[in-house]
Amino acid sequence: MSTVSTEPGRLPLSRRLLGAELLIVLGLSLGASGLSALISFAGSLTQPLALGQQVATLNGSRAPGRPWLDLAWQLYYIGRGLMPVVLVGYLLVREGTSLRVLGFDLTQKRRDLGRGTAVAAAIGGSGLALYLISQAAGFNLTVAPSGLPDVWWRIPVLVASAWENAILEEVIVLGYLIRRLGQLGWSWPAIVVASSVLRGSYHLYQGVGGLVGNMVMGVVFCLAYRRWGRVMPLVTAHALIDTVAFVGYALLAGHVSWLPTG
Repeated sequence: MSTVSTEPGRLPLSRRLLGAELLIVLGLSLGASGLSALISFAGSLTQPLALGQQVATLNGSRAPGRPWLDLAWQLYYIGRGLMPVVLVGYLLVREGTSLRVLGFDLTQKRRDLGRGTAVAAAIGGSGLALYLISQAAGFNLTVAPSGLPDVWWRIPVLVASAWENAILEEVIVLGYLIRRLGQLGWSWPAIVVASSVLRGSYHLYQGVGGLVGNMVMGVVFCLAYRRWGRVMPLVTAHALIDTVAFVGYALLAGHVSWLPTG
């Protein structure tokens, strides 16, 4: 059985076990989200309403009319959503390394912030334009980034949710997936396709625009990660994009004519 070497003094890992590990991690995180999104999209297609008339709410209330209970649920789901990242960190430690091998650390804060801001600025505007075009053409559902009540904790929870999404997605679908597929002998083009298709798949519940737009974003992020060797700039970029989308929608929905609200 072929093996993948680790640090000196540690037993090598078989490719079969690495492949099984990868499937388990994805099955507990974004792979499962991709399957859920496919089922959700199939349900949307079979609805009597057109896609553009249906609404996908990203951050909805979990206990309407009960703000403190709602807050408890919001924090619970944010914390639970990060557990696959904790699992990956543990698996990397078992391998003889840590999340730092993916560039998930705070050793280059200014550089990561600068790069992340530049990527967010380049992708954010084009992503919004693609969404508006897709939604107007009927290929996308109307996406409501926030369905939270107007209470004191709404903005902090939306920001925390943005960072949770960013950390989960970039550590799993970028750093960890690229590392493991490389160890399994995949070529770089195949790795980029796999990572980008996975990223697009769990956004399919939004419609075709969500699928295509996030696949393009996945290619850009893969190339940036290969160049910089760090996920932190991409975590930062993703968090900034989602923060602007979540908080901007919460503040602007119903106040500007160009923003679809369903």
